[in-house]
Amino acid sequence: MAIIVVGGNGRGAGKTSLICGLIRAMPEHRWTAVKITSHAHGHSEPVCEEKIAGQGTDTGRYLEAGAHCALLVTAHEGTMASIVQEILVKHAANTHLIFESNSVLRYMRPNLCLAVASDLKGARKPSFEMVERCMDATVALSGHDHIIEGAPIHFHLASLERISPPMCAWLREQLGDRLP
Repeated sequence: MAIIVVGGNGRGAGKTSLICGLIRAMPEHRWTAVKITSHAHGHSEPVCEEKIAGQGTDTGRYLEAGAHCALLVTAHEGTMASIVQEILVKHAANTHLIFESNSVLRYMRPNLCLAVASDLKGARKPSFEMVERCMDATVALSGHDHIIEGAPIHFHLASLERISPPMCAWLREQLGDRLP
């Protein structure tokens, strides 16, 4: 089982688009995509499974991209650790996991952490500092696909929803035997 965390420096950075691109790039694997948010989305339960694919919600976009399961987590800080562990136990046996969250890094260590960096005009999320400390690569929207080698490696993509072949090869290499 592979666990990937996609974090971003602010709202609208492209985290959901990148997750959809990752799912599409590796369709032979079963993915559970999990969006963790502090915004109440009208659900009474802290974990809600999306059932309808489409562009209406981020979790619907995950399903449309090919995710086996899409979850929305709107839990409070005090219950987040137990909810994350419950998701790991319940879904890790038969799917790979992709989390859209900065704060999930407080409760688990992924196999890969990707930081979506954008030139946002709004406020930078304070929780992005955790992502910066854990990131294996940065991903940014650019005019064309290219890589800037270094530590961490920087992937520039013409579209966050279309993973370049070099980035896909890097992902497969990094995850190795976790992607059977």
